[in-house]
Amino acid sequence: MKKRTLWFFIIGSLLVSVATHLFFYQQWLDKHWMIGPNDGLSQIVTFKKFIYENYRSGNFFYAWDFGLGGGFYSQLAYYFSTSLVFLVSTIVIFILDIFQWVDPSNVEFWAQSNLFISIIRLSVILFITSYTFQYMKIQAFPAFTGAVVYGCSVMYMRHVVYWEFFADAFIWLPLVVLGLEKLIREGKQGWLIFAMSAMLISNFYFAYIQLIFLILYVLGRWVIALTDNELPRIKQFKLLVSSGLISFCISAVAFIPAVYGFFNNYRPPFDQEIPLFDLIDNILFASPYIVLPVVFMLLIFTVPLYRNRLFRFFAVFSFVLLIFHLSPLAASAFNGFSAPQYRFEYLLSFTIGGCVAIGLQQLNKIAVRFLCLASFISLCVYLLSFNYFDPNIKVPERATTEFSAVVIAIFALFTILAILMMLYVYFQKKALLIIIQSFVILWSIVSVNTVAKYGITDNGGLQKVTHNYLMSDNYNSAEQRNLIDQVKRQEPNSLSRIDWMTPKRYNTPIVQNFNGTSLYSSIANKALLWFYWRDLKIDTGHETVSRYGTLGNRANLHALLQTTYWMRKKSQEANVPYGFTKFAESNKYVIYKSNFYLPFIRTGKNIYSEEQLQTASVLDREHAMLSGVVFEEATRQKLDLVKEKNVIKQATIKGVGAKYQNNHLSVVNDKGGIDIIPGSVQKNTKDFYVGFSIKNVNGDGFPIKVNKYRTTRKPAHSIYKTNINDLIIRVPAKDIISIRLPKGEYELNNLSLYEEDYKELHEAVKAAAHSPSFTWEKNKITIHYNNQTKEKWMALPIPFEKGWKLWINGKEQAIEKANYAFIGFKLNSGKNHIKMVYHPPYFFPTLALTIIGLFAWAMLHLRSKRRESGHLNNPSVKMRSLLMKVDKSRD
Repeated sequence: MKKRTLWFFIIGSLLVSVATHLFFYQQWLDKHWMIGPNDGLSQIVTFKKFIYENYRSGNFFYAWDFGLGGGFYSQLAYYFSTSLVFLVSTIVIFILDIFQWVDPSNVEFWAQSNLFISIIRLSVILFITSYTFQYMKIQAFPAFTGAVVYGCSVMYMRHVVYWEFFADAFIWLPLVVLGLEKLIREGKQGWLIFAMSAMLISNFYFAYIQLIFLILYVLGRWVIALTDNELPRIKQFKLLVSSGLISFCISAVAFIPAVYGFFNNYRPPFDQEIPLFDLIDNILFASPYIVLPVVFMLLIFTVPLYRNRLFRFFAVFSFVLLIFHLSPLAASAFNGFSAPQYRFEYLLSFTIGGCVAIGLQQLNKIAVRFLCLASFISLCVYLLSFNYFDPNIKVPERATTEFSAVVIAIFALFTILAILMMLYVYFQKKALLIIIQSFVILWSIVSVNTVAKYGITDNGGLQKVTHNYLMSDNYNSAEQRNLIDQVKRQEPNSLSRIDWMTPKRYNTPIVQNFNGTSLYSSIANKALLWFYWRDLKIDTGHETVSRYGTLGNRANLHALLQTTYWMRKKSQEANVPYGFTKFAESNKYVIYKSNFYLPFIRTGKNIYSEEQLQTASVLDREHAMLSGVVFEEATRQKLDLVKEKNVIKQATIKGVGAKYQNNHLSVVNDKGGIDIIPGSVQKNTKDFYVGFSIKNVNGDGFPIKVNKYRTTRKPAHSIYKTNINDLIIRVPAKDIISIRLPKGEYELNNLSLYEEDYKELHEAVKAAAHSPSFTWEKNKITIHYNNQTKEKWMALPIPFEKGWKLWINGKEQAIEKANYAFIGFKLNSGKNHIKMVYHPPYFFPTLALTIIGLFAWAMLHLRSKRRESGHLNNPSVKMRSLLMKVDKSRD
């Protein structure tokens, strides 16, 4: 690359990137941050803060404050824990942090920094894409124009705002293409190995998407050869396979633990019908995923351009990806054959950018009549699309005015570009081509800023993501933090948890820096998810996948899971768990503290199995965990547990503003339902455990209120529905249990009612010995326990997951899943020197693979250098080089 071209790409990329973010920069000055109000604030900024703080302290693998505890290296690899862009940005931020120029401990810092990281990222994307297009024999200005069409797209801005780590894929795609082209044209593997390794390390999800793209690209290149001196296909295939193996090895230490985290997650299967084709949006005027540029429409119908192999290749590829965009089945395939998700359209933006780049370069070879024909066909397509467009699809409610403005702007642009292109073809003036390309770049910048304002900010809720909102009760108010700080100052146990989160913000513990009971992550430990959904049926107040939170106000679980504190708004005080007394309060909030403590490390003799408790109630399972330990494997020990009686048959059930018969509930009033009037309630009963299975006949979402406890259920068509309709709700014991629902038709069955007197909890607390001495440093736990009473087991409230290893007295022992989702193991008699260490799954084997991969890449590079050196020292090559220099000097 010439020095002048290099500087053109660098300066041009930076200027265009800054211009593309002008709207968000203006918003930033007004303290409106460039981040989505939902996942952006709930996941993106919180996980950035969380990972940075752990990495800064030298903790790279495991954290007690990651939900109920977990290996964040593998579970957050989907987000940032292995993202190269994030890691580079954290190095810069770490340096700034050392000099105290920034404060990364505040979530708001990460919301603020998103804009500047995006500007730098887009600059890199534009530069790499420009270089890739130029390598494919496209001149500098057209190559840069195509890069702008790719980078300054709707999908890029959408990704940055809503799921920022998705935007990194825009970097790896042109790098992979560059690597493929160098391999096919020159037989060089280095760039491809680097690109694929970086892609696999950064994000396994987009690595999967780009693997599909890579396969299609290679097949397309084998059908359409772009140059005359390409490697034979057999040799290409061999180099591709070896490159893929080396890349896999290099990335193994990040990629394999990330993939394990994905498979150790649970997501209900998507059981809705997926159509082959569906017009979900209008890609010519208003789409949240991809809007076809006007210049692309004019070029794609210019028939003579197809004589050029490169244009033909990108055009055919674009048509294939356009068909995929119109197919929910393809969208499902790109999403791992789950629910259709339209996240792959950046691939289409790239091929469109390629079409634009080569089309503009070849424009001077086109006759005017072909451009006239292309303009006519394009105009017809636009008119047909406009006439059949439904403005209610993917467009805001006030779409009419805005959509009309978009239509006028696009038709105006179409007219201007068509005239300019015809003038250039007719007069062949280079200045006109420069004007056309500048116009395309300017339009890309203007359109993205317009989308940023109307399509993302106004309609995506970004207008509420402000400094004031981040300091409000809905996210992270000073009043909430002050109460949390009171607990942290006075609580001597650093592992103690607080059951608290702001409304639907399951990652509040990360935001407010405390050990909590909730987590919202697309990749989570499935043992914990099943613990909540199936084994203990803990209601989280809001049905949704990828989340768990609160302990259902159940005192037994609070004691078992070190959750000593319970914080809520004062209006929810009626739901305080049994045995909690007021600890502190503020104007709006109150914190209660439990009077029942169980040690962090528990030992005992009673052993139960999950099989023995398979038909037991969740209350019996709680009691089993209090009096002993529940292991997954079968046990020969007899089930010595008094089962609680289901007293629903002694209760009276009557409809209130509703009719209930044969498990069908018809609610005719706005807040109707049923009342359950218990029979003779035991004198010592403190709480009721009310169980039922419920489903809306019409498939609508709905709230449920049981006395003063409220929860919600998703509609049947929601992709975030758990498909589990069984609920257990704990309520303080009263004369009447009222279940209230909105007007509608429901299936309501499997009613159950249990009384809890907390006898087992009192006994467990009374019998509990002091916790053995232990130390926990980062990913290592050391316990010294003298088992003089011949206890059979030890259980810890640490979630069970692959990666933990256990040594007792220097010998490696098996770790078992205890109490449905946590760690337990058998003890020896006498002294037990226990050491537990966590590393990401398969960490050391994958680390060895990474070292082998890096060594193989280095050897490959050295061999390539030797070949080039030998080739250049060849006398015939030297003579050809000399003759070329002479010819150039004559020119």
